[in-house]
Amino acid sequence: LVRNTDLAADERVRRDYAVLSRALLAGASGQLRNRATTAGNLLQRTRCPYFYDTHQPCNKRLPGSGCAALEGFSRQHAVVGVSDACIATHPSDMAVAMRVLDAVVETVKPDGSERRIALDDFYRAPGTTPHLETVLTPGELIVAVTLPPPSGGTHIYRKVRDRASYAFALVSVAAVIQPDGTGRVALGGVAHKPWRLDTADAQIPQGAQAVYDALFAGAKPTPENQFKLILAKRTLASVLTEARA
Repeated sequence: LVRNTDLAADERVRRDYAVLSRALLAGASGQLRNRATTAGNLLQRTRCPYFYDTHQPCNKRLPGSGCAALEGFSRQHAVVGVSDACIATHPSDMAVAMRVLDAVVETVKPDGSERRIALDDFYRAPGTTPHLETVLTPGELIVAVTLPPPSGGTHIYRKVRDRASYAFALVSVAAVIQPDGTGRVALGGVAHKPWRLDTADAQIPQGAQAVYDALFAGAKPTPENQFKLILAKRTLASVLTEARA
């Protein structure tokens, strides 16, 4: 999981997995990207201010203490996949692109046994135990992340944020759209993990509204982040229009 210094490999990523390359460039700053690892990116914790403020209740930091964000400042928080115990989002850009590419996480346990975990299965829903964020067991390490063979198509990563750099997504959209109009989309900034549904992918030929309806059928926004639903719909529409142009 060390940083990749193979220029040929870098070029292959830009050519064959362009959505991933674009997501990486949209994340953090150049200095941080140069020090980052793949596993560290996937495992980074939420940027919820109540998670970091030890004077505030947070079920993710201290199970059973409550969730201050539910009645507090929630503009940056999740609108789908939430629970009464936690409405935090996962902050990664890279994970959103890896989800749309069907990445698989490879791990090794202390006893030497190995696992391959689809990225969609890697993150736990918050439920009543938001402090359990992934399916990793104690001592289990990520040793690799693999991508399937290149699928072609048009790759787009669109990140909407409060400022042009070094800011986390309010909404992001990763898309791989094929010439026949089919494809895959995953969203960041709206849930506890990269948000992608097979039912939404199936609606891509029908247009952005149908995709949006499938993705956000169970949305539970707060009054402060209700705007994310409109923002997600508009960003989806823009990405799908660009992909078909």
